[in-house]
Amino acid sequence: MSRYKVLVDSSVWIDYFRTRDIPYLEHLIKEDLICTNDVILTELIPSLLLQKRKDIVESLLTVENIQLEIDWVIIRQYQLMNIKNGINKVGIPDLLIFQQIIDQRITLFTFDKHFRLLKGLHHFDLVMNRN
Repeated sequence: MSRYKVLVDSSVWIDYFRTRDIPYLEHLIKEDLICTNDVILTELIPSLLLQKRKDIVESLLTVENIQLEIDWVIIRQYQLMNIKNGINKVGIPDLLIFQQIIDQRITLFTFDKHFRLLKGLHHFDLVMNRN
């Protein structure tokens, strides 16, 4: 990555597609500061195609895609730490995103409460507000 980027989680995109009212996301898009990954695209694209929103799919595919470097041992360690600390039901997609933002030091923009809980255990940059 050549400069600061923010990984926009599917929870934010879904809300944005529905309301078009997330000023912070608008700012990130305008400044070309957003990025995505294959987990997020895989969560979004099938539903968008069923809704015949090919225009949105094409736009999403132009966003910088940060490659995942999955380390299953680390993923299991994160999940074990989560469970030991009472953070249950963090799904594999969120753990993959979590590993990526930790390893690659990427800021995450999400509305998913799991990440707020994970913030209490790990140091990473997190944005959860709409403004």
